[in-house]
Amino acid sequence: MAGSRAQAPIATGGRHLVLYDGVCGLCNRLLQFVLAHDRREVFRFASLQSAVGQAVVARGGGDPLAVSTFYVVADYQTPDARMFARSGAVLFVAGEVGWPWTAARVLGVVPKTILDRAYDFVARSRYRVFGRVERCLVARPEYRRRFVD
Repeated sequence: MAGSRAQAPIATGGRHLVLYDGVCGLCNRLLQFVLAHDRREVFRFASLQSAVGQAVVARGGGDPLAVSTFYVVADYQTPDARMFARSGAVLFVAGEVGWPWTAARVLGVVPKTILDRAYDFVARSRYRVFGRVERCLVARPEYRRRFVD
């Protein structure tokens, strides 16, 4: 989204938009983790399979049909929105959910090509190791307002 204006639907609160594979078992577990640890409620969520997810990815220059990439759009409701993908998105989320997860930012000194290779290895095997779900996560009532689609 560098240089482009993000036009995701406005949700109350939340500065950053997490775009995740809604049928991936690993992604659903990570989503539950973020929901539980994001005490400041800085994140909102949309599945990559949703119209919102596909539109945001396309505006950011990604492939809206590819669901193997994890994205975060920082400050998604502003003209200064920035899109992070793969390992960059993971490190961004870790840095925002608070201590001790913020310590993962130290991995930012590792070259991005190495981090993204590790990310790609996990992404290739995630369905086999963590399974697939039949449909996107249905959020518990206390979390529903944090989903934009």
